[in-house]
Amino acid sequence: MAYATVQDVQARMIRTMDSTEQTVCGNLLDDAASLIDAVNSAADAAIKKIVSCRMVIRALGDGSASGVPMGATQGSQSALGYSQSWTISSGGGAGELYLSKVDKQYLGRSNQIGSYSPVEDLVPQQEAGT
Repeated sequence: MAYATVQDVQARMIRTMDSTEQTVCGNLLDDAASLIDAVNSAADAAIKKIVSCRMVIRALGDGSASGVPMGATQGSQSALGYSQSWTISSGGGAGELYLSKVDKQYLGRSNQIGSYSPVEDLVPQQEAGT
């Protein structure tokens, strides 16, 4: 079940999607919902809608004429050597559906540091004071 509609995504884009992109957008919204639920299914519905739209727009491209891929954190261009290089944040690539660092913060699951040892569950616990 998608948390946003094709119309929600279109309202946030600079350009108009054609019919093929609208079909792809609908499928990506379903995929985005699965990824969102894997991170935090209890998040607020309005936040899920925002994050869904952000994810799909990154995958489809927003139509800006800047030439810089959405989500790029670093980039370079050259002129006569025809060179171009971009680094995409959060492990995602251009055209890929992914949750950015900000998306995870919206969902209440930012980077957390911690550890868990399954071996400790095998060791009998002693009561305090014995």
